[in-house]
Amino acid sequence: MRILLVEDDIRLAETLAEALTDQRYVVDIVTDGEAGWQQAKLLEYDLLLLDLMLPELDGIGLCHRLRSHGYKLPILMLTACDTIDDEINGLDVGADDYVVKPVDLQKLFARIRALLRRGSVCSAPILVWGELHLNPSTYEVAYGQSPIHLTPKEYAILELLLRNRRRVLSRSAIIDRVWSLESPPEEHTVKVHIRGIRQKLKAAGADEDSIENLHSMGYRLKQLPNLAD
Repeated sequence: MRILLVEDDIRLAETLAEALTDQRYVVDIVTDGEAGWQQAKLLEYDLLLLDLMLPELDGIGLCHRLRSHGYKLPILMLTACDTIDDEINGLDVGADDYVVKPVDLQKLFARIRALLRRGSVCSAPILVWGELHLNPSTYEVAYGQSPIHLTPKEYAILELLLRNRRRVLSRSAIIDRVWSLESPPEEHTVKVHIRGIRQKLKAAGADEDSIENLHSMGYRLKQLPNLAD
């Protein structure tokens, strides 16, 4: 899951991004409303975490602009202004929820999970491919009855492959979806993570080539018996 964080307090933004990354989200940070607008147009995000008081374009203005242009992504507003009027204004322009600073991280995580559950991205809670099961709500992965323990990046890559099923994903496409814009790795890093996933799948009883490598193209899940592309 990819989150766009629009927050002009750099220290708070970095703290929130680190905490959210620990929760297996990919987080991109911008520091003003206009940059948030441009970034939302550039990439597809699962959720927008939006400060109310921003330079260039404030949170209310950005939220209103996104909704008026048809953006359906969940929007969670952050503000230090704990007043009913601020909350009403945010909700009236299309925000889905509201969290007051200083932010309680556990409450924030719960609100984010709730918003993502409402969205279409989570309409199928359990991702299944043959005997492989991935639960985005609990981050649990299993092959048959055998649990598989993945690193956060391995989990994110496997989830991406499961959501795209037989679609071939290039290394650059995987980097774009799994790593933040501030810290993209070399493409070889994807190969290393894929190798780790394959080894763990094999140890749980899956085929060694459960993830196919199409030379010079990318990766996809292996064709299941009697399953059309």
